[in-house]
Amino acid sequence: MKKNEDIQESAANLAEDAQALLAATANVAETKVIEARRRLSDALDRGKEAWGQMQDFSVAQAKAADEVIREYPYYAIGIAFGVGALVGLLFRRRG
Repeated sequence: MKKNEDIQESAANLAEDAQALLAATANVAETKVIEARRRLSDALDRGKEAWGQMQDFSVAQAKAADEVIREYPYYAIGIAFGVGALVGLLFRRRG
């Protein structure tokens, strides 16, 4: 969960920095700066939209997995045991 929090914090910092840059260049009227501000603003909007879609997808997948586990608890336990045993064997061979 720590990695997810780090990613969220980095994305929030990037968005804050981009918004600060937009605010700092608000009075500049050069064509290149205006175009760069527009592109940065569009990129921020697309990033926010993509982040929201990714969160929605993750929640939907977690709900689907929860439903399957609740419907077939013994299969889920068996699969988890099998995957755990396989991972254990793989790590034991490497060590």
